[in-house]
Amino acid sequence: MFDQRKLRRLMKQAGVKMTEIEAEEVIIKTPDEEYIFKNPEVSIISAAGQKTFQLSGHYTTRRRQKRSPEEDIKLVMEQAACTRDEAEKALRESNGDIAAAIMRITGG
Repeated sequence: MFDQRKLRRLMKQAGVKMTEIEAEEVIIKTPDEEYIFKNPEVSIISAAGQKTFQLSGHYTTRRRQKRSPEEDIKLVMEQAACTRDEAEKALRESNGDIAAAIMRITGG
């Protein structure tokens, strides 16, 4: 096991500075997934003019929702007589289900 004091002293002698960040949540987005870290341990390590972020902790993953196809947005806008933003939001909330999105807006 490392002696934390000794490790910090060695890092300081080598010109390495480590700063802890008090983070509530960190989200890493990839094209297909998101990695969500709740209450992670985050540090910035500065050495030789470069900054490196170190992240650790428990995380969950979720699939990223694809943007609604343009045709779906236009159809919802026409059928529900709504704005583009309202149509996109309704499609997201209904996981791309056009009928559910229209019903969500019209209250049907």
